Amino acid sequence: MFQKILTALDKSEISKHVFEEALALAKANGASLLLLHVLSVDEEDYPLVAGRNSWNYDPKAICAAVESFQKHWQEYEQQGLELLRSRTAQATAAGVKAEFTQNLGGPGACICAVARAWGADLIVVGRRRLSVWRELVPGSVSSYVLHHAPCTVMAVQYPVKKNIRTLHPQPLKLASE
Repeated sequence: MFQKILTALDKSEISKHVFEEALALAKANGASLLLLHVLSVDEEDYPLVAGRNSWNYDPKAICAAVESFQKHWQEYEQQGLELLRSRTAQATAAGVKAEFTQNLGGPGACICAVARAWGADLIVVGRRRLSVWRELVPGSVSSYVLHHAPCTVMAVQYPVKKNIRTLHPQPLKLASE
């Protein structure tokens, strides 16, 4: 059914679950995986240039800030590559053909562009349980991908542990009681 599965990963908690779902689908379908990490300002640990307001046109302060940014950028980029290499090795060990790419840009548009260029027939993305309002506000990656993807999209929900007591604080009474 699916032959080319694009899986968008980041460093969030749900990313591991997204990868596991995509890997299971790839194994079941004999599909190839393309693992994608997008270097984006939307990610929590995206490096920013610090102290812009305190530079006051001081060339030394500006140079120090730029050097600090470059160092943090290289670390940020390396962390993404390490994540991708690790997941690719896991997929390969499981018998799934996998490759990876790391791109710079807006996550939603980048995911759709890579899917189109690679010829993906399925995109697997994570979906944080945002309110209906938050899903409608521009910025939801999964919402963007669902509306702009060139192929089928699977949005993986963040797994929630259900406590039956929370759902039903009173014992259930059966009709025969």
